[in-house]
Amino acid sequence: MSKSNITRFALDPVDNGEEPVPAILEVPESTRPVAGVLLLHGFSSRKERMSESIGSRLARRGIASLAVDLPLHGARDGSLEGFSLRNPLAVVQQWRLAVREAMAGLEYLARHPAVDSTRLAIGGYSLGAYLATVVAENNRLVRAVALVAGGDLPAQTPLAALVRSIADPRRAVRNLSGRPLLMVNGRSDQTVRATQATSLFEAAGEPKELRWYNGGHWPPQSAIDGVADWLAERVGTPGSHSRLA
Repeated sequence: MSKSNITRFALDPVDNGEEPVPAILEVPESTRPVAGVLLLHGFSSRKERMSESIGSRLARRGIASLAVDLPLHGARDGSLEGFSLRNPLAVVQQWRLAVREAMAGLEYLARHPAVDSTRLAIGGYSLGAYLATVVAENNRLVRAVALVAGGDLPAQTPLAALVRSIADPRRAVRNLSGRPLLMVNGRSDQTVRATQATSLFEAAGEPKELRWYNGGHWPPQSAIDGVADWLAERVGTPGSHSRLA
């Protein structure tokens, strides 16, 4: 089991006037640069949940992780109260900010001296899974994508045409261009339903894998451990990135 150093800090503001992004960086002790994974949490959650669940498991496998608080979440300024699709402009603004900040998180990992920039991956849960898909589409630093409780938009999404013009999960996943994709979903999930997961999976190209667990929206620890193992197989070993070129 690898020992690791955990650092709490704030990424520099992405744009002038924006607030710093609270983050948790966990880097296992190693004599050489290690792989790194950006972790994106779900709606109404925070960076700690990602760091303490999947981040700790990645560290045991010799992989660094960076978990961030998304806009309006965790230690960030603002509030989720009253935030809804009834104010589409606010939704678009916060979504675009989240995309920019996730991109900055990947750049931070790529520049970190303890991290191998050729072995980066992204992992997202629920809302973070939607975000991870869109970010990976447009960032070639990402060598593998792991989505937990992720899927296509719900069938009755309000303002669906507007939402898809800004962030269309099916379009994004089609553009992963051969980078490995893992999806892990609950058979009884009432938030991201099985039909949404299947829709997104069918849109993706190979290589891809869809795993089901018996449960609801939050996965059991065994499923989380499986995600950590999968990421370790894809980016954890020096030279593993060469299979993804």
